[in-house]
Amino acid sequence: MSVRVFFYGLFMDRSLLTEKGLQPATVGRALLSGFRIHIGNRASLVPANGSQAYGVVMELSDEEAHALYSEPSVREYRRETVSVELLDTHELVEAHCYNLPQQLALAGANPSYAAQLSELVLALGFGSEYAEEIANFAE
Repeated sequence: MSVRVFFYGLFMDRSLLTEKGLQPATVGRALLSGFRIHIGNRASLVPANGSQAYGVVMELSDEEAHALYSEPSVREYRRETVSVELLDTHELVEAHCYNLPQQLALAGANPSYAAQLSELVLALGFGSEYAEEIANFAE
C-alpha cells in the first residue's frame, strides 16, 4: 500500500531517498498552512498561525516510509496527518508528515543543515524569501 508523505527537509531531494533504496513517486510541490519551519538539530515544523511551510509530496510504500523513519537520525519523528495544497493544481490532499515533538524540535542548532536546506528550496523553486527564512537558522 502506498502513502503520501509531505517532506519539508532535506528528504525533499528525491535523490537522497533513491540512494537509500527507496522508490518515491513525486506528487508535487506543496504548501502547509498554520506551520513554520524551524531548524534545530534537524528540521521540524512548529504550529504558527498565519505561517506556512513548503515541501514536496511523494508517494512511498508504507514499508518504505516506516523504514526511512526507523533510521537513528530521524527515529524521534512522529507521523501525523496533514492537509496540504499542491502548488501546481491548488488541490488539497491529505499526506503524512513526520515531525519532531516540540521539545525536541526547538533543541540545538545545525547551521550546515540550514544552509543545505536553503539551497535545496531555491533549487526546487520555493522562492528566495523562504530560502532566506531557512538560511537565518545558519547564522
